[in-house]
Amino acid sequence: MNHIISNGEKGQGLLVRERADVRISGLTKRFGDGPAVLDHLSLNIPAGEFVALLGRSGSGKSTLLRTLAGLDPVEYGDVVRPTAVSVVFQESRLLPWRRVWQNVVLGQKGPEAKKRALQVLTEVGLVHRVDAWPLTLSGGEAQRVALARALVRDPSFLMLDEPFAALDALTRIQMQALVLTLWRKHQCTTLLVTHDVDEALVLADRVLVLEHGKIKVDLPVPLSRPRRHAHPVFEELRSELLQALGVQNS
Repeated sequence: MNHIISNGEKGQGLLVRERADVRISGLTKRFGDGPAVLDHLSLNIPAGEFVALLGRSGSGKSTLLRTLAGLDPVEYGDVVRPTAVSVVFQESRLLPWRRVWQNVVLGQKGPEAKKRALQVLTEVGLVHRVDAWPLTLSGGEAQRVALARALVRDPSFLMLDEPFAALDALTRIQMQALVLTLWRKHQCTTLLVTHDVDEALVLADRVLVLEHGKIKVDLPVPLSRPRRHAHPVFEELRSELLQALGVQNS
């Protein structure tokens, strides 16, 4: 059953439900008397779709993600999204005084907790570090734990906030492949916030460019996976996105 968990000044506010599609209508957000960070933004993400969100710093990407996660209130407009939501941030945010498996099921109790942790750690290729302390993990391993922690909650809607930004190039490629594998397996609606145009094109069904709190570009990616950077369509899409971001493509 649908229920409202936050009322806006106009519209319904944030409405959560079990279906996995996401609908945003007229979402506006400003801080104090400043300009709108999100300006009457409207967006539909069908269930199971993988969407990447690009934009310059200050374009409103993080504010949109925080609103969808329920961390910021909906002040004006309507947001409808599934009840089961998980977020993976740029920092793994692991508790150093808890072992890996305990970080995965943080907040969950009962005798089955470790079993659930083992299951998702197997999925992310980290079952051999189940009892490790977070400070002994590499950056890539820490982000795999963060992914496992998100997946153990069986989300209908998964949000990824620049989760690979701090990783080296090789680890980043490996993590991108892992995310695609997990997305196919869990079939959750996914929103990836990134600054990397190539990453967006490799992973997403559709790429959005946010500018001044509005969707400037909504670009489908009509390429089968795995995707090759040398493909002419890939290069065309890349040039279009770079142009939308104000970057000279040389």
